[in-house]
Amino acid sequence: MAATSLASQTVLRRAVQAFVVPRFISNNNLSHCSTLQSFPLPKLLSSSGLGMCHLAQAVKGEVDVSLKGVGDKSITEAVKQIVEKANRASFRREVIHTDFITPPVLKESMLILAKLVDVKAIAQGGYPQAERHRLSVGHSEVLTDALDIVAAMSITGNFGFQPCSHGDFLGSILGTGIAREKLGDIVVLGEKGAQVLIVPELVDFLTTSLDKVGNVPVSCKKIPLLALEYEPPRTKSFKTVESSLRVDAIASAGFKISRTKLADLISNGDVRVNWTTVTKNNTTVKAGDIISVSSKGRLQIGEINSTRRGKFAIELIRYL
Repeated sequence: MAATSLASQTVLRRAVQAFVVPRFISNNNLSHCSTLQSFPLPKLLSSSGLGMCHLAQAVKGEVDVSLKGVGDKSITEAVKQIVEKANRASFRREVIHTDFITPPVLKESMLILAKLVDVKAIAQGGYPQAERHRLSVGHSEVLTDALDIVAAMSITGNFGFQPCSHGDFLGSILGTGIAREKLGDIVVLGEKGAQVLIVPELVDFLTTSLDKVGNVPVSCKKIPLLALEYEPPRTKSFKTVESSLRVDAIASAGFKISRTKLADLISNGDVRVNWTTVTKNNTTVKAGDIISVSSKGRLQIGEINSTRRGKFAIELIRYL
């Protein structure tokens, strides 16, 4: 009986260590391993779970400290969810994939994941210059190679007389009901149409659902990633003079829409600055910022100079 009890405790202890070590301990806190092993087993497995709870809180605190400099709450929350997925995947010895994430979320996530023991992360965007990526996270012994989690599709049609922009393609794809986070980059190819990166499980759906972009009938098909024809994005630069650097003023000039219409877009959550949703019309922008408007596309703020009359001469770079 005693031998059976001892064996059971040994099995339980190993199970607990397997759970805690890869899931919670970071490179900076390896001393927690010896502390954990010195805990009496009944205390560690008590119904209160204090040892486990305190350790989890310590790691949560570390993540919070790492994200202290991130001002946007949506980015912070997205990164926390990715870290939680990585911990869960490591514990279960499995691999979990995220949807497509924006550059700020990718950057902050990779910084934190690099500190976690036994956790590996691989980012894939479909091609080297990709902006949006998916992350594969899991235990380092399981996630050994990059998996096929990004698919490429071509969208072709007679765009010679009716060219469509990045915003046109994006708006039409979203119009089928596909969520934005299921889409990666869209590579616009002028008369040849566009190529889009997407989660593999939606390839068939997009093939049958997307039949028009703007007024142009289109057809879609899956293509190899190596067939992507990436080129530097086509842009158009122009200047505007504004009395302020408010996002509603700049975006209104950049996308050639009224400030009233832009105010409605902001209210609907359709305007983003550096991939972060804008909630106030008077949010200020600066040189280098990227403004995105759903179904309209993107523009980047170039050089800003003050005029003699106290206004701002602003260079705007519109992505076509």
